[in-house]
Amino acid sequence: MAGRVIALLCWAFGIWVLLTWTLSWEQMLFGAGIAAVVAVALAPLGEVAGPWRLLAPRRLAAIAVLFAVAARRIVLANLRLSWLIWNPRRPLRSGMVIVPTSQRSAGGLTAVGLITSLIVDNQLVDLDRSRAELQYHAVEVPEGGPDRRREAINGPVEDLLKAFGPRRRPMSRAQHADD
Repeated sequence: MAGRVIALLCWAFGIWVLLTWTLSWEQMLFGAGIAAVVAVALAPLGEVAGPWRLLAPRRLAAIAVLFAVAARRIVLANLRLSWLIWNPRRPLRSGMVIVPTSQRSAGGLTAVGLITSLIVDNQLVDLDRSRAELQYHAVEVPEGGPDRRREAINGPVEDLLKAFGPRRRPMSRAQHADD
């Protein structure tokens, strides 16, 4: 139970710092108090992945690559949007687009939605988990069918998120003998 409280305390305090973005000692002390109350209240609800799990070398490398790719796409999308604004003769083809997704878990869908929505040319509007589809508002709708649009909008992010998925463990000799 203490491990859950500590993990929740770390997550809640980290969220407090990100939301307030004020680093005075009063603000930090108040945030730590709020985080402690939240952690104690939520700890009985179940297991919690501690933030220290992100420090595993495999995860750190995947996070670094994910941030680098996302940052590159954000900068390029901002430049493209600036070009569209400053060059009004170029026709704007905005609209809603539905793309397939390979993500099934709540965490994977959340990550795809947040990361792709940070890129200014596409904003996640809705999702349909039963059909494995995401709906975006696009500043410029990509050409082609659903698969081509997936490649342009959410595909690169989803491909990078595969590094965060569960690893397959090699089968033991006993398991090989059963086959």
